[in-house]
Amino acid sequence: MEERHKKILQRNRTNLVRDLDPSKLYDGLLEKGVFTQDMIDEIKSAGIRRDQARQLVIDLETRGSRAFPLFLECLQETGQHSLAELLQDGAPPIQLQPATPTQVVRPVLQPIPVSSPMDVDKRIKDEVPLYPVPRPTTTPSPSPEREHIRPRPQGRPRRDSIQCYKMDASPCGHCLIINNVEFESRSDLSNRKGSNIDCDKLESRFKALNFIVEVKTNLKQRQIKHELSALCKMDHSQYDCCVVIMLSHGTEVSHSRFPGAVYGVDGLHVPVQNITNYLNGKNCPSLQGKPKLFFIQACGGGEKDTGFEVSPDEVQPSIGGADADDQTDAIPMSSSSDSLSMSDEPDARATLPTPSDILVSYSTFPGYVSWRDTQAGSWYVEILDRILEENAATDDLGTMLMMVNHEVSQNSAKGIYKQMPGSFNFLRKLLYFQSQA
Repeated sequence: MEERHKKILQRNRTNLVRDLDPSKLYDGLLEKGVFTQDMIDEIKSAGIRRDQARQLVIDLETRGSRAFPLFLECLQETGQHSLAELLQDGAPPIQLQPATPTQVVRPVLQPIPVSSPMDVDKRIKDEVPLYPVPRPTTTPSPSPEREHIRPRPQGRPRRDSIQCYKMDASPCGHCLIINNVEFESRSDLSNRKGSNIDCDKLESRFKALNFIVEVKTNLKQRQIKHELSALCKMDHSQYDCCVVIMLSHGTEVSHSRFPGAVYGVDGLHVPVQNITNYLNGKNCPSLQGKPKLFFIQACGGGEKDTGFEVSPDEVQPSIGGADADDQTDAIPMSSSSDSLSMSDEPDARATLPTPSDILVSYSTFPGYVSWRDTQAGSWYVEILDRILEENAATDDLGTMLMMVNHEVSQNSAKGIYKQMPGSFNFLRKLLYFQSQA
């Protein structure tokens, strides 16, 4: 498909997902050769109408240069004129050229000579070698609707086989936010100014995404475990997803498989590996096969990243600056931590279990601090909230987290220190949140 047609589809994806009726298009798209029956079956299995519409638009971009005009033709034929006009608005007129019939060249058949036994000796002596008649190629030329479709390398998953998680339950699921702000004096951990800003943003955002949001504030280690256990014991059968958000101090701990821990306000920590294990398929059967999402705004250790020099083309204006309000949420583990003013604090590193359908998004790379502005909240949450607001209607979660990674990486604390978020993705399908009506 031409790049300009891809951009038209991407620019209008929200309207297509909202208004397109894919069930009316399947026969026409199959008849015109845009999709095979297997591809249409995959799209149908994506879920409800909106999910099927989204998957159809995504797959359409891979179907060659004639896919876009044939799609418009199908829209007109099925009475979806407003969508056809929307896609044609601003685009140059498209002239469909009829497919040129392929001329089939028949091979020339040579008769087999027949000789009597009496002529054998003579034939051997006088035999003139026969050279085979060249066989013309019978390989058909590609049909116009298949041009520019590159063969898929062996061993790579087909894009059209990727499905989307079912995310149409209302409400979509539970979202637990644990926001630790004020720490006991005996914990030797400072209070996390600005964390309430993060909490308010995420509470509003996930309510807008149709989740049941519950916020718990200033929990001790035992209370964190209790809330996670209660979430694990709930019946999630009628829901499609579950979200846990941890806003706290964090640190590195000794571990057998996964590093990182989040602090309770009493100074005792809970390994992130244990946090995720509460909701895995073994411990929470009603969430088996459903996405479990964990967002960790906390430090991954005490190291502070000064970054490295890049070409000017890679540099973008930083959101953060030489602001004394930049803080982190980790406690130092060794003498490797730089000496900064007491207003600079770090946030925790996350871990993940092995079961499928789990994604853990970290605010920072393991071993490093996570920065938080006391006035605007943490870099990670501020950008995550904005990316979800602007892109949840059109992009999957993995794509949006990549956007978050890029934007956070452009920030600088005190004009020196950098931060790099990341995620461990064990999801098996694309995840699209419910978009607002």
